[in-house]
Amino acid sequence: MQSAELEINKIRKDFPILTRKINGKPFVYLDNAATTQKPLSVINKISEYYSFYNSNIHRAVYDIAEEATDAYELTRSKVGKFINARSTDEIIFTRNATEAINLVAYSWGRKNIKNGDIIILSEQEHHSNIVPWQILAKEKNAVIIKINETGNLNLNELEFYLNNNNNNNNVKLISLCHMSNALGNIIPLDQIIDMAHEYGIPILVDGAQSVPHIKTDVTDLDCDFLVFSAHKMLGPTGVGILYTKKNILEEMDPFISGGDMIKEVHKENTLFNDLPYRFEAGTPNIADVIGFSAALDYLNEIGMENIRRHEIDLTKYALKRMSELKQIKLYGDTNIHNRGGIISFNLGDIHPHDLATILNNYGIAIRSGHHCAQVLMEKLDISATSRASFYIYNTKEEINIFINALGEAIKLFQL
Repeated sequence: MQSAELEINKIRKDFPILTRKINGKPFVYLDNAATTQKPLSVINKISEYYSFYNSNIHRAVYDIAEEATDAYELTRSKVGKFINARSTDEIIFTRNATEAINLVAYSWGRKNIKNGDIIILSEQEHHSNIVPWQILAKEKNAVIIKINETGNLNLNELEFYLNNNNNNNNVKLISLCHMSNALGNIIPLDQIIDMAHEYGIPILVDGAQSVPHIKTDVTDLDCDFLVFSAHKMLGPTGVGILYTKKNILEEMDPFISGGDMIKEVHKENTLFNDLPYRFEAGTPNIADVIGFSAALDYLNEIGMENIRRHEIDLTKYALKRMSELKQIKLYGDTNIHNRGGIISFNLGDIHPHDLATILNNYGIAIRSGHHCAQVLMEKLDISATSRASFYIYNTKEEINIFINALGEAIKLFQL
């Protein structure tokens, strides 16, 4: 235990923002499901690019342009290894996970979803994994089916839709989050993918919450699409990843057109570029993609298994301490191994926004609201929750500070 704590203390020194004081109190950052803080290695990597080899990529032949191109493509290679993709051609850089889902909805969906077809989602999806499919369904006169749940995915209901003779030929896509951003629940993805592929149905995995916290192997999972964002895993904002099986990607049309996604442009026609570049039009977010390379190095050095163990330990401790407060209502799976480092809760009749404001007075940052999961909130018959979420630099001492502040809120509202 002592060595583990010393290791966390060492990690915390890499994050300058954690030395801040908020309202005179030590800064306790518990909003990691929204975005994570950045280590010095990431900050320095971005600064290094702008300071010494700022240039556009894939075009010029002078030295710094080749250095920038090599650094950018090195990140693509690291991403591929991080998720064990078969080829770097399967790795597409986008602005975020949201854009990656929209790319699939536009380039794959508009080609493969037709009148009367069915897209299956769950009720715990982030808006980013609902709205693009709603727009597509309206355009194509398709149907969206949301699997009912009260915290855990209903596999029996999913199997019913896949096994039903009337629906079997019409289900064309399943799109699910691996880990809920609102509840932290982790779905049995391997079972679901096997089930989907038994009927020849592709599956998109929203890994925005899972990839930063759980070792992800797309070859082993055999998912067809995977999306995630750099900023939720120590990287910069403005960088998303779309993994797509190469045979599927080869049949998809470009999402955005213009420079760099082409080989030749003539008066009457255009020849598109090879994979993965045909899906990356225009000047990309070069600096932040290069910065993401340092984030991947950092996570690899710590080890994803170690990150997962640390978060299970923190979450177990936090749930135990929070359950001591009789005024609290906790949401999510009760099995600690079926959830990530996310805890949604309500404290008496205190509105989550009010609670977040009070906690900020104690230097604590949590999220409040519907967490871009209003469908789930409606299912739970609540308007909002408070949410605490953990990452590699959080400690049990911070959880104690958090619990004490909740106790002060209880006193303030005389609960």
